Amino acid sequence: MTDLQEEIIKKLHVKKTIDPATEVRGIIDFIKDYVKANNFLKSLVLGISGGQDSTLLGKLSQMAAEELRSEGLDVYFYSVRLPYGRQADEQDAIDAVKFIDPDHNEVVNIAPAVDASVSALADSGFNLSDFHKGNEKARERMKVQYAIAAHTSGVVLGTDHAAEALTGFYTKFGDGACDLTPLTGLNKRQGRELLKYLDCPAHLYEKVPTADLESDKPLLSDEEALGVTYAVIDDFLEGQPVSDSDYETIIRLYKRSEHKRVLPYHRYHLPKNIENRGE
Repeated sequence: MTDLQEEIIKKLHVKKTIDPATEVRGIIDFIKDYVKANNFLKSLVLGISGGQDSTLLGKLSQMAAEELRSEGLDVYFYSVRLPYGRQADEQDAIDAVKFIDPDHNEVVNIAPAVDASVSALADSGFNLSDFHKGNEKARERMKVQYAIAAHTSGVVLGTDHAAEALTGFYTKFGDGACDLTPLTGLNKRQGRELLKYLDCPAHLYEKVPTADLESDKPLLSDEEALGVTYAVIDDFLEGQPVSDSDYETIIRLYKRSEHKRVLPYHRYHLPKNIENRGE
């Protein structure tokens, strides 16, 4: 293991091995402690896609809300499905909601808002590519979640975890914007372990991960977009050796996405060689 690999693992708080029961308890307690420390909160809000990460966090959030109510706090979990028109893997999202069994299940079609924004930009001479339209979708989804949180006196949860943080595989101020990231430190493999422990239907965590942002490539896999598999990323995060080419790909993704892992830069804190593509 290189010094840089070790530094990244430490920075992203990754454990080489986990105990699912301990992790589940720790995540639930983290959510509960935040709510108790901010006693004006009445809701937890999370977008549900039907993928592994939102399914896991959705279930844990619902469990946290139920425990908070049993302790006398009036807190509810809002799962929010946010399709752009009709979701390609809609049945998975429906199945995820069924597994989570949330206090409230909302569905907001983001297509009209996204299309209006893209059209307004085109009218001003900015014709977005399909890739950048995908980022518009991600940001619209987060905008909706914050609107619901504001309406319900809530907090917005985010699904960012170590594998995504390492590669920067999320949209800046889109799915990368939230108030809490309870899955911090987990890699993809460990997230699957937690879902198995929670008796989640296997097809929800065995499915190929996809961001589902590009209309021209509705189910483009994360791994194809990244150029490296999650199995290799997880090996890297657990301190295991990976091939030279995979190591170089991971480090390139990590350095390129550094701007996503920090607060906005100001005039007294501007590191050199930072790529900021607004993704």
